[in-house]
Amino acid sequence: MNLFRFAIFLLIVSLITPSFAHNTDDPDAVLGKWLSSKKRNQVQIYKQGNKYYGKLVWMLEPNDPSTNKPKVDTENPDEKLRNRPLINMVLLKDLVYKGNNVWSGGEIYNPEDGKTYNCDLTLKDANTLDFHGYVMGISLLGKTRTWTRVR
Repeated sequence: MNLFRFAIFLLIVSLITPSFAHNTDDPDAVLGKWLSSKKRNQVQIYKQGNKYYGKLVWMLEPNDPSTNKPKVDTENPDEKLRNRPLINMVLLKDLVYKGNNVWSGGEIYNPEDGKTYNCDLTLKDANTLDFHGYVMGISLLGKTRTWTRVR
């Protein structure tokens, strides 16, 4: 009978332990390289002070096929910025850790359309990040994409 109780105890511990491991409250858990949902770009998330930022560090197609030169920010509404390279461009800005694996209050610049959107990040597990971009400060007016950690 003692063996049966021990087996039940181990089963309960094994079911409870993963839920505690996932809820670790680490503001820096988001740091590192993340592959976009389309798997065409990688963003390096880093910390400055108490805020989190992300820069574009890898592109599947880094060069413009028509010029064979590195891609630049051609869609930027500011004509003076249209010649800046996309690689190493800061895309994510001013995210703040809110607890419970959520970073919010930030913005993301999308070089594909030249627009800046509000954004939030939610760490689903150590290797999965839900990225939510939205407009006019209204979370319902947006899309969520899943990024995966680059090892």
